[in-house]
Amino acid sequence: MLLGALSIAPSCTDQLELTPISSITTAGFWVSEENANGALNGMYVRFRDEASNNLFFWGESRSETLTYGLQASEGRERYFENTLDPNFAGPNWLRLYTIIHDANLIIKYVPGINFSTQANKDRMLAQAYTMRAYVYFVMAKTWGGTPLVTDPTEGYDAQTTFKSRASLDEIFTLIKSDLDKAISLYPNNNLASGKAFWSKPAALMLKGEVYLWTGKKSGGGQADVTEALKALTEAASAPGLALQADFDRVFRYNNKGNSEILFAVRFLDLEAGANYNNTLYIRDDEIPAKISPEAKALIGQGGGLNRMAPSQIVRSAFHEKDKRKNATFVEINVPNAAGNLTYYGSAVLKYRGFIDPSGRRFIDDVIIYRHADLLLLIAEAKNALGQDPSAEINQVRQRAYGSAFEEFRFTRGSQAENDEAILQERLLELSFEGKRWWDLIRFDKAFEKVPSLKNRANQRHLELWPISLGTISLNSKITQNPGYGN
Repeated sequence: MLLGALSIAPSCTDQLELTPISSITTAGFWVSEENANGALNGMYVRFRDEASNNLFFWGESRSETLTYGLQASEGRERYFENTLDPNFAGPNWLRLYTIIHDANLIIKYVPGINFSTQANKDRMLAQAYTMRAYVYFVMAKTWGGTPLVTDPTEGYDAQTTFKSRASLDEIFTLIKSDLDKAISLYPNNNLASGKAFWSKPAALMLKGEVYLWTGKKSGGGQADVTEALKALTEAASAPGLALQADFDRVFRYNNKGNSEILFAVRFLDLEAGANYNNTLYIRDDEIPAKISPEAKALIGQGGGLNRMAPSQIVRSAFHEKDKRKNATFVEINVPNAAGNLTYYGSAVLKYRGFIDPSGRRFIDDVIIYRHADLLLLIAEAKNALGQDPSAEINQVRQRAYGSAFEEFRFTRGSQAENDEAILQERLLELSFEGKRWWDLIRFDKAFEKVPSLKNRANQRHLELWPISLGTISLNSKITQNPGYGN
């Protein structure tokens, strides 16, 4: 396979320098640490392609956080209206398998390459195992069982190329095995340089989320939740990990790799295209003349296309004293003919990018894991085990409410009440970060919280996505998810 080798120094995350190679064979490529680093960075580049839009679609778009925007939705309403079908099934899994292929190549060939240090080799293998585990976890949460591929595809062979869907148990067995291997290989519990690469703390957080999922959704019970809490607690001990004092600063282009980040997908000027907030902002000519000065100040210069927008549910969820509100979205209300303020539109502010002479550039890093998310996962695991989640919830609320914190201090209630509070806190803290749909599924609250799913509790197949007809046409062994027809 022809590989675009992207050479980057292990300690540098400010740029990716493209090193073109005209012709590469397997035997000729996997011979040096430098080439292996190129392959590793190619894996991250392909992961960025998926993080630019698709991770958000899979992880959030079907939840209660989105509604129609000011621009034509171009079919995106099928997500939040939950009317997906095999003809319009959303992004498919095909490109995710290119990332798995990259990881499989590294896992196969790197052990045979001489590295300058064993730690460098171990760290590279650990990242490949972590990435493979993460991608399979995304697919398991989205479609259920998918074809299980653990060897690189280096030639055409019908028996290995066309595979049936593995069971969820088989997928999660691989995910957990990969994470154990990865965690054992990371040389230390330090976060990666720039937070743009997988690290042991990030892998531990992934392990915690995986075990919370299987504990709640796949019969793992308290044993899996206990394992989740252990992994999450160890992740939280990473040196230098801390909440940012200013919530808005977590997402800013000029604050990449800040203290709150465990792992984020790197977007840089002249290197990457726009991220998904490009379709959640507002164009200059759509900003009304009678907009309030406060709303105009939050928007600044417009940009992008408002194809989806924050729903009334999420807009009304924030207290006025919550500092996260004006860093998460802007609501635009304008006076009608009678002089009464009426809703006009809204836009997401978290990944609003920066301004240059060409306009607004939506190239903030897409955050996969950060400390506030980790704290709330710890709270969730503690509550599931009958422990008090107050400390972690209050750490998150302390920043959110500042001097008004005592009004909002969390006090432990029943297990069900605590769960509701944790899920609500995740809405306030993590809206528009590609988390909400999977949160609702893990808490078993999708049919309660999502307007388009209410009164459809007998259609539990909707928890999984349909598999596109195009995907099935490429592999006759792929069967459709139940409830979506043949």
